[in-house]
Amino acid sequence: MKKTSTRLADGRELIYYDLRDDTVRDAADRRPLDRTVTTSEIRRDPLLGDSVAVASHRQGRTYHPPADQCPLCPTRGERLSEIPDSSYDVVVFENRFPSLAGDSGRCEVVCFTSDHDASFADLTEEQARLVLDAWTDRTSELSHLPSVEQVFCFENRGAEIGVTLGHPHGQIYAYPFTTPRTALMLRSLAAHKEATGGENLFDAVLEQELAGERVVLEGEHWAAFVPYAAHWPYEVHLYPKRRVPDMLALDEAARTEFPQVYLELLRRFDRIFGEGEPPTPYIAAWHQAPFGALEEFDGVTRDDFALHLELFTIRRTSGKLKFLAGSESGMSVFINDVPPERAAERLREVASS
Repeated sequence: MKKTSTRLADGRELIYYDLRDDTVRDAADRRPLDRTVTTSEIRRDPLLGDSVAVASHRQGRTYHPPADQCPLCPTRGERLSEIPDSSYDVVVFENRFPSLAGDSGRCEVVCFTSDHDASFADLTEEQARLVLDAWTDRTSELSHLPSVEQVFCFENRGAEIGVTLGHPHGQIYAYPFTTPRTALMLRSLAAHKEATGGENLFDAVLEQELAGERVVLEGEHWAAFVPYAAHWPYEVHLYPKRRVPDMLALDEAARTEFPQVYLELLRRFDRIFGEGEPPTPYIAAWHQAPFGALEEFDGVTRDDFALHLELFTIRRTSGKLKFLAGSESGMSVFINDVPPERAAERLREVASS
């Protein structure tokens, strides 16, 4: 992998990740952009104890542009975009309309391919490995920023999810705090460790799931399963079999196998609802250990946390979505219409080709 860092016309950082070491990236951003001005602010809810990012400047962000005006496609001729070069393998750049900025963290966009009509599932194993390497590099770099406590790599796919740009891409949020969902995991981890005299909860969950009926895919180094208490109609968790706290700690064997397992999983997701159906909308969310202090989680260290990916769709059946209504939105109590065992069975049934 070759990494080349440059600056866009408004001062934002852009990084090319290339498969070939002899690739030259010297194209300049020719757009007449003013310096980016953001208004991101973090406000803490005194009752719930969580935090909300207030970012009014995002009201003016790019919204469903036509394909020939996509800002994530490479620059070609006089069609100028966020990527100055005429082609790319993987590109990461600072979001022009970030939810988090400055002392409030940082937001980045990850473009998986220059092919506007592709998806992550269309990538080759070599391309998918390059994305993993880019995620890993950004996790490392962002973790060293003084304002960052947790790094979250994710992909939103599909208009139903709320995606406003159709080009295959994901995002990275670098939060200045430990997110509420991670904090819940850490509290459960601490309680289980104390109650069992030191047993790791992630290890126990993985062992139990691998022995059960909800396994979807299993390789030598990775395992994918529908969790016992899945919140979403089709939800799969992907774990490395050797517990590591973050992407930085993955060994070469796990990195090599990841594209094979993940691409197969995504391709199966696209076939859940049968031939002729539109691509399955999904969220793919990487959970990594926070880089900040963990004193509030008694006895827990970063090494106790288990890196894993949670992949889920809001589509519950053909033509129908799972909406977060009163119980889910008002009380955070999910009601799942699809039994996890049936979801796992369906994902085993569908072949990717």
